[in-house]
Amino acid sequence: MPPAQRHPTMADVAERAGVSTSTVSRTLRGLSNVSPDIRARVEQAARELDFAVSRHAASLVTGRTGVVAVLVPTLTSWFMGSALTSLAPLLRAAGMEMNVYVIPDLTERTAFFEHLPARRNADALLVFSFDLTEEESTRLDDLGMPVIYVSQHVQGRPSVYVDDVAGACNATRHLINLGHRRIAFVETVGASGFSFSSHERLLGYQQALIEAGITLDDELVVATPVGDKRGVVEALGKLLSLHEPPTAVFAEQDEVAASLIGALRTMRIKVPERMSVLGFDDQPLADWLDLSTVAQSPSDIGREAGELALKLVNEPTTDSKRHVILPTHVIPRSTTAPVPMLQDEPEAPGTAPDD
Repeated sequence: MPPAQRHPTMADVAERAGVSTSTVSRTLRGLSNVSPDIRARVEQAARELDFAVSRHAASLVTGRTGVVAVLVPTLTSWFMGSALTSLAPLLRAAGMEMNVYVIPDLTERTAFFEHLPARRNADALLVFSFDLTEEESTRLDDLGMPVIYVSQHVQGRPSVYVDDVAGACNATRHLINLGHRRIAFVETVGASGFSFSSHERLLGYQQALIEAGITLDDELVVATPVGDKRGVVEALGKLLSLHEPPTAVFAEQDEVAASLIGALRTMRIKVPERMSVLGFDDQPLADWLDLSTVAQSPSDIGREAGELALKLVNEPTTDSKRHVILPTHVIPRSTTAPVPMLQDEPEAPGTAPDD
C-alpha cells in the first residue's frame, strides 16, 4: 500500500508562488495589504496544490484567530437582527468568522465577564447596546483586542451609533410645529441592554420642549415594560387622567407606538384627529401602520461597526477612540396631524343657527 501523501503546507504554497509564508497568510486571510499580482500568484499556487487554510494553523503563525466576537443582549429584536444580517457577510468577505454571545440575563452576564471567553477566541469584540458598569468596561479594556461599542457611545473608546438625542429632538419639534404643546413621552423599562437609547431619547424630547419655551411636566413622561400590552394601557390611562391630557404622544420605540394606537382605537379616540402618535426606529411595522416615526438604519450601523473592527484589527495605527455617528430623520406619516380643536369655536354675537 503506498505511503500516505503529505498534505501541502503554507510553506509549499509560498515556495511555488515565490513569496514568503507571511505573504501567503495575509493573502489567504483576505487582508488588503497584498498587491493584486501577488494575490493572484498565491491563489493560483494554492489551487494547484489543493491547499486549504487551517484557521488554527494560521493563528499560530499570525497570532490571530480570524474571528470577530459579538456580544448582544438578545437576538429577537428587529434592530439586532438587521444589524447582524449586514455584519455577517461583511466579515465573511474579509475572511473572518462571527461568533455571537447572547447575554439575556444577569446570571449569564456575570458568567461572561468572569470568564471572558472572547479573550481566547477572537481578534475583536463588538458590544451591542449594553449599559456596562465601569468594572465591566475595564475588564473589556484588558482583553488585549479592539473593543467596539455599537448603538452606544463610550468616552475614549471606539463607538458606532446614531444621535438619539438629535433624532428625538427633531421628532418633538415636528409635533411642536404642528401646534402641539402638551406632548407626552412614553419610555420603556426592563429592556435588556437598551436603556442607553431610552435615556438619550428622553433628553432629546426635553431639549426640544425647552427650546420652544414649553415648561417640562414630569406627569407627561410615563413608562411601560417592554412588550407589555397592559403596561401600555396603564401608561395611557395615566396620561388621559391628567387635568390637561396631551394632544400628542412620542413613544421611544415603534412597538410601543403601535400598542398605543391600538389602545386609543379601542377607546374610540381617533388617531390623529384627537391624538397624534409618533414612534422611533422605522421598523417594517411603522410602514404597515403608516406610523410617523424617526428612522434609523441598523443595517448601516452593523456595516460601519464591522468596517471599524476590521480596520482596528488590520491597521493598528487606526484611531482607537474613533466615533462613527450615523444620522436619523423624521418620516411624517398619517398618525401625526395639527393639534385638534377639542371644542367648537363660539358663535359670533348676533348670529342665528342655520334652519
